[in-house]
Amino acid sequence: PMIDRLGTDCAVAMAVSLHAPNDALRDDLVPLNRKYPIAELLEACKRYLVHAPRDFITFEYCMLDGVNDQPEHARQLIELVRRHDVSCKFNLIPFNPFPASGLLRSPQPRVLAFARTLSEAGLVTTVRKTRGDDIDAACGQLAGDVKDRTRAAERMAQR
Repeated sequence: PMIDRLGTDCAVAMAVSLHAPNDALRDDLVPLNRKYPIAELLEACKRYLVHAPRDFITFEYCMLDGVNDQPEHARQLIELVRRHDVSCKFNLIPFNPFPASGLLRSPQPRVLAFARTLSEAGLVTTVRKTRGDDIDAACGQLAGDVKDRTRAAERMAQR
């Protein structure tokens, strides 16, 4: 990944869109994962920390109902960051649904339980507050009628 170049050219506090604890699921959610699998990504993150202004990487994790929000996913995340020894923080993001996505937001109790599992394992975890979704103006919704060029809905329907 270009993370190594970013570290030498312009070290900033970095957030990485992780969204899944394993390659099989991340391949569906983040197609770029096929080129840069999780292990390679996490190793690049570790190298980046040498240059970073903070001593941790923030991992963004969009909570998708029934897709990546189960207790086993939280346990897999814990194992993943421990195995790769990456200093990190998790930012759990309730998904802002839009019609073409075919995906739904995880229920709030499930998001909080997921956060609690990570926190109890010693991982700094925050849950992003959602605003504007009641008027379809939350993050990711303002684009209006969007064609899903990533075909995420199609891939998830095949699971």
